[in-house]
Amino acid sequence: MRRLPKTAANLNNDQLNGMRTIRRVIPYLWPAGQNWVKRRVVLALAVLFLAKLIAVGTPLFYKGAVDSLAGEDGGSSALFLALGAVGLTLAYGMARLMNVGFQQLRDVAFARVGQRALRQLALETFTHIHRLSLRYHITRKTGGLSRIIERGVKGVDFLLRFLLFSIGPLALELLMISVVLFFLFDVWYLAVVVLTIALYVWFTFRVTEWRVKIRKEMNDQDTDANQKAIDSLLNFETVKYFGAEAREAARYDGAMAQYEQAALKTNYTLAFLNFGQSLLITGGLVVVMVMAAIGVQNGALTVGDFVMVNAYMIQITLPLNFLGTVYREIRQALVDMGQMFDLLEQPSEVTDKPGADVLNVQGGEVELDDIMFGYDAARPILKGVSLRVGAGQTVAIVGSSGSGKSTIGRLLFRFYDVSGGALKIDGQDVRDVTQESLHAQIGVVPQDTVLFNDTILYNIAYGRADASRSEIEAAAKAAKIHDFIQGLPDGYATTVGERGLKLSGGEKQRVGIARTLLKNPPILLLDEATSALDTETEMEIQAELKAMGQGRTVITIAHRLSTIADADRIVVLENGVIVEEGTHDALLAKGDRYAQLWNRQQQDEAA
Repeated sequence: MRRLPKTAANLNNDQLNGMRTIRRVIPYLWPAGQNWVKRRVVLALAVLFLAKLIAVGTPLFYKGAVDSLAGEDGGSSALFLALGAVGLTLAYGMARLMNVGFQQLRDVAFARVGQRALRQLALETFTHIHRLSLRYHITRKTGGLSRIIERGVKGVDFLLRFLLFSIGPLALELLMISVVLFFLFDVWYLAVVVLTIALYVWFTFRVTEWRVKIRKEMNDQDTDANQKAIDSLLNFETVKYFGAEAREAARYDGAMAQYEQAALKTNYTLAFLNFGQSLLITGGLVVVMVMAAIGVQNGALTVGDFVMVNAYMIQITLPLNFLGTVYREIRQALVDMGQMFDLLEQPSEVTDKPGADVLNVQGGEVELDDIMFGYDAARPILKGVSLRVGAGQTVAIVGSSGSGKSTIGRLLFRFYDVSGGALKIDGQDVRDVTQESLHAQIGVVPQDTVLFNDTILYNIAYGRADASRSEIEAAAKAAKIHDFIQGLPDGYATTVGERGLKLSGGEKQRVGIARTLLKNPPILLLDEATSALDTETEMEIQAELKAMGQGRTVITIAHRLSTIADADRIVVLENGVIVEEGTHDALLAKGDRYAQLWNRQQQDEAA
């Protein structure tokens, strides 16, 4: 990810992003039409309020017990005098227990709300990533992306919980304690407490803002190191081929060294923050306790008052110490979730138009009408391509590398939208129909079939989720891979490894063919489906591909011309335009570009 310079403008932008994140998260606390969520939030807040009331009243029982033991009434109420030291001690213990109990009840009431939000946002992110265009997925870094999602989703429950249970309730508790100190003692006690809190909050926020920038740098380095590790593991064979284990380790260690430096800065600044917080809190505590001690010496206060002041100051200290942690974690959660919301706000380049119809395929005629397209506007790939593939016909598209062959396949599947002209199926512009219905009508066998790290059964069944076991086996038999699968120790339950690495190229292609046969689409796109295979395997699979194309409209994008010699029509594409088309024999007789490509390949094979 591009790192921005640390300027005041960027800090302000971080704050704006933080507010944006909070606005995005709050609806999960009060979702429309989800009354059970609202009830749980109200219950959690009510229980929390009771817990705070009990917490503020608890030191009063402590004071009453101490005064009773010291033989002083200290202005205690008749109830306190009647309870006596033992009763007040029991009441004090009960109040503390109730405070803890209500806090746990609050967590129980809110747990389902937080987990629901976490699950919903994780699903929303996962779904959105699948909606993004191929252009985005070509440029993304899988390792970095997975870490952003992981951190962001984990931050959801934390942010919801502490937005609701920390900042507001902390302010309420501090206000209650301030009122008690004002009425039971005098304004100077309140002044010292308010000044201590103000200095503490100012110091905590200033230092934490500084630390957040360091933590963001640490996250960036963590993402980078994780990306390098995953990238290296995905290219395990390449690393071995070039004996680059030490080079990859050095590259990973370099990224981890940067992470180490950022992590050390984070730890050092945390120590500074903790010490500064303790200094301020301890200073305020000492000042108030000295004032109370003088009051006891002068006879204005009782020993119980001295103990109660100490209890209140400790009660202030704990949530204030917690405030530092909560604020730091909230800021970090905002950073983590901000990156995830950036991802969610990444626009989908290809979207269904409002009211898009379902693609209605009658015969499967494909028409390219003066197609213009370029991945980069400054570098056009297709320059006015017009082509008609009749229903049930097999048309091959050939040409040198970079001529735009595979681009036509991507446009047909609508990974991208054309910048000029129109691409139609049975007269329907693919931009006017839903992507789901379009994808359902096209089967693709790519050059390199990528499989899920699951069983062979799962990978073939991916072609149609509701297929029966007999239908899956029938597709495998048609793809000439059933006998091979049956010969494996685990049969159809055999796992294929990440991206299908446990299978050979030919076996993977046959699984891919079986998967597409199970889908049973009326339009078939073969994108150099056998160019990565050896000649013998290619010949075997070509027969299966030819059988699969019976009764379907087939567009074959080919590099090896021998595989498409029997096509109904061959189209030669060069520099984004069609230079000639016709049958194999007609094009050879013409002696132009196709004949040149054919003769060159024949010479290469003979050599």
